[in-house]
Amino acid sequence: MNRRRFIRLLGGAAAAWPIAARAQPDGRMRRIGILLGASENDRDEQANLGAFREGLATLGWVEGRNLRIDLRFGVGDPERLRDYAAELVGLAPDVIFAVGGAPTSALEQHTQTIPIVFRGPDPVDAGLVRNNARPERNITGFSVYGSLIAGKWLELLKEAAPRVTRVAIIFNPELTLTASRYLSPIEVAATALGVPAVNTPVREAADIVRAIDAFADEPNGGLLVLPPPPNISVRKTILKLAEQHKLPAIYPSQADAAGGGLLAYAPDLVDLHRRAAGYVDRLLRGTKVSDLPVQYPTKFDLVVNLRAARAIGLSIPVSFLARADEVIE
Repeated sequence: MNRRRFIRLLGGAAAAWPIAARAQPDGRMRRIGILLGASENDRDEQANLGAFREGLATLGWVEGRNLRIDLRFGVGDPERLRDYAAELVGLAPDVIFAVGGAPTSALEQHTQTIPIVFRGPDPVDAGLVRNNARPERNITGFSVYGSLIAGKWLELLKEAAPRVTRVAIIFNPELTLTASRYLSPIEVAATALGVPAVNTPVREAADIVRAIDAFADEPNGGLLVLPPPPNISVRKTILKLAEQHKLPAIYPSQADAAGGGLLAYAPDLVDLHRRAAGYVDRLLRGTKVSDLPVQYPTKFDLVVNLRAARAIGLSIPVSFLARADEVIE
């Protein structure tokens, strides 16, 4: 964890503590469900969950005393997500926290009454919410990526690796609910930069191998991986192929850069999970969903992995490194 993020965590905890001191829960046992699209072995999502639980505890919600949590991991499997969504709704929790667009959509199909706090894509783009300022149904939360960020990803990739003249857009059409929304601003940026974008839908590791191997047959290529961040096995496959074919790549999660990816440009997810705990707290205390507007990230981190750059023979401009929030040596 870098120093800037640690300071933000301390500040967030300090700001939340007086709230807990002013208004403790009434002691009744409450129940929340959590549905994630990731694997239980995903250390980054575990860290995010830890921040969410700490946020709840700071606000007076202690597991085993006045709170029960039912947790399910979808491991990137749409069918499993649908089954777990039905299972969690059947448990009749007071609130459900959905991590990812696909889990939120799966839950939406099973309940229009249980409040759902999501962390995921732009809810208007995904068709989950019509009015961000005053959600009209049972869904609110925190958008990780607005669709316009997609053009920024391509701009950053081109700036870090000027030799890139063509880029493959990697996404899972079954999990990226807003793929078409991301692709439109990417196409605008691609036209402005003179970098043709090749849409590359993939569903599993074998698809990725075939697609990237074929794309790498021509020179000066780069990769742009759309959210949601790939699961661990898919992530490793992409990272391996990017290095093998010497393809500069940008990813939608800091974890991708920490795991060996060249670039990442993404919001601070730990901060978003702490803020999500605040929304769950307010719903448990009786606040209406319509009184909790959808919120967006206010801070994005640019992470550069110099080890990955050296592995593909790329020299990143000094001016670009100076703008990075974190540089992995």
